Formats: sequence, structure tokens, C-alpha cells
Amino acid sequence: MYKLIKHNGKARRGELQTVHGTVQTPAFMNVATCGAIKGAVSALDLKALRCQVQLCNTYHLHLRPGDEIVHQFGGLHRFTRWDGPILTDSGGFQVFSLAKLRNIKEEGVTFSSHIDGHKIFMGPEESMTIQSHLGSTIAMAFDECIENPAEYHYTKASCERTFRWLCRCKDKMKELNSLETTINPQQMLFGINQGATYDDIRVEHMKRIRELDLDGYAVGGLAVGETAQEMYHILDVVEEHMPADRPRYLMGVGTPVNILEAVHRGIDLFDCVMPTRNARHANVFTWDGRRNMMNEKYTLDTQPLDAECDCPVCQNFSRAYIRHLFKSGEMLAMRLCVMHNVYFYNTLLMRIRDAIEKDEFEKFYTKYVPILDKRI
Repeated sequence: MYKLIKHNGKARRGELQTVHGTVQTPAFMNVATCGAIKGAVSALDLKALRCQVQLCNTYHLHLRPGDEIVHQFGGLHRFTRWDGPILTDSGGFQVFSLAKLRNIKEEGVTFSSHIDGHKIFMGPEESMTIQSHLGSTIAMAFDECIENPAEYHYTKASCERTFRWLCRCKDKMKELNSLETTINPQQMLFGINQGATYDDIRVEHMKRIRELDLDGYAVGGLAVGETAQEMYHILDVVEEHMPADRPRYLMGVGTPVNILEAVHRGIDLFDCVMPTRNARHANVFTWDGRRNMMNEKYTLDTQPLDAECDCPVCQNFSRAYIRHLFKSGEMLAMRLCVMHNVYFYNTLLMRIRDAIEKDEFEKFYTKYVPILDKRI
């Protein structure tokens, strides 16, 4: 259940109540694709890093270790030891981006595993069953992720099929949530808006999926090659047709500035591998911009990664030490920078929430948009 607490322009401050706890929105969902944050950060670290939601992936967990195995352990919460909300991506994006070969039909998609090439079939019912086995808090509907740029008529036909798949997802989840063996009988379902960069297809698809009265709505198929301005335009076009009483999720986005821009346009939830991926390559986010820890100027620098940050890393370690760890090939370098970046992203969203509550979001937005993507 979603409760809208306050508006500041289009920016929204709310709460998403789930069986695994309440999420304060806007919120960043930290990506733990295979059940772990890449960079040697466990679920036990996440509370200290202000994490509210962990995001795991249906496709990857179905392949390894297998959703049946996770089910035997009692679901992802017991398996990973994370006790807060978990969102599982449907696997659709990975089927279309990672699979070596794929064949799309009305029933679903037959594809080859990117690990060993063996044939797998996944459709709406299979995706819902896997996510039910995982026991996540929120399950995402199975959809087709369209390449960008995409041809108009194919995009339209794809969205019509994605809508039919969504109806099947809803029916299958209702069935699964009624079974005695279901780990989380209160699992929520989010639908996904598609339509590439075509305004009319996006709007029509959003109007259709909102009629299904789902627990939340996502905007998918963005941040896949279009310009940032094209992405913001699509959000502007779609937002007014999204239900105001349900959470709004922008999938796979993005940079701190992308998040500020999307909150400015009425979005509530985000996920992205950027904070952890960048950290593993010695790039950290700070309140002054982005910093590359491999730069020689940090060799004797006794300051923390970010003078404004109070994360466990910035409280204890110097830029010089972290640069040394990277230069020496020490795994601790990645762990420390991942911890910092995860904390930074979650703190960014916390500060956004505070600014909305104080009617100061516009001021916060105007101040930090020019700063946060700047290379130091």
C-alpha cells in the first residue's frame, strides 16, 4: 500500500508499506543481482549504509543457484539474510540483453543461457513462479525489452503483447499467492510501461496497464541508448497518466543527476548498477562531484573520499590509502568504494526526501544538478 504524504511541485514524498517493512520514498533500491551487492558487501552491511530495498534478479537466480533451491531455503530473505523489502526484476531485460539466441512467441521466450548455452523457456507464468519461489516483496511483470532505436510498428505490437503478458502475470500471481506452499502470499506486482521513445505508444500503454489496478507501475525501456533529454521527455509525457496513489519506478536509472531530474518529474523509486560498478573501477560519487581514486594527486592525500560524508569508510580511511589499495590490487579497495557509493546514493535520496518535506526540493535540485555529475 502506498501513502502519498506531500507534494513539492511534482516531486512526491511517500511511504510504501509492505509485508517486509515500510519504504520511505523517493528511494534507491540497491542492486544485488545474484543475491549480493557486487564488491564483497553482504546484507549485514546494508543497514549501516542506509539501504531500504535490495533488488535481485529472476533470470540470474533461476540459472544459479536455481529458484527451487532458494525456495528450499525459505526464500531470498533467509538465503541472503536481508530482512527488508526485496524487489525481483522479472528477468525480461536479461533475456533480451544477455541470451545468446532467443525466439519470441505469444507464449513467451525460448533462449539460450549465457552461462552454458542450454535452452530455457520463460513466459509470464514461469517468471511469476520463479519470483514466487524467491519470495520477494515485489515481483515485476514479465515484459519485452525493446531495443532502442526501435521501429514504430514493431514497438506497438510488442507493447500489445507485453500488455497481454501482464494480464497473465496478474492471474498467475493471484493463483500463486493462494497456495499453501507460497513463501510470501502477500507478494506485490508492478506492471511495466514500454513504448521506446514514441509518445503515443507510451501514453496508450500506460492508460491500459493502469486499468489493471496493480500495486505499482514502472517505466521501463529507458537508459538504453537514448539521450538524457529524450528520457526526461518520456517521463514528462507518461507521468500525468500514472496513478497518483501508487508508487512509480524508473527502471535502471541512473546517475545522481538522472535521479534528481526524475524526482523532479514525479518518480518515486530507482535502481542502477552505477554506484557499485563505478566504485569497483575506483570512481566514487561525492557532494562535490565524481572522483577517480587512481589519480596520482591522491597519493599523499590524507582526506576522506568526501569531506561531507559520514559513511563508515569516510570516517576511517584516507584517499591515499584507498588509492594504494587499488594500485596494489587489493579487494578491500573495491569493498570500501562500493560501501561509500551505496551510502552516498541512499543519503542522496534521504536528503531529497528531507528537501521535499521542507518545501525546499526546488532549491536542492537547482543547487546539485550542476555539481553531482561533474568530474573533479
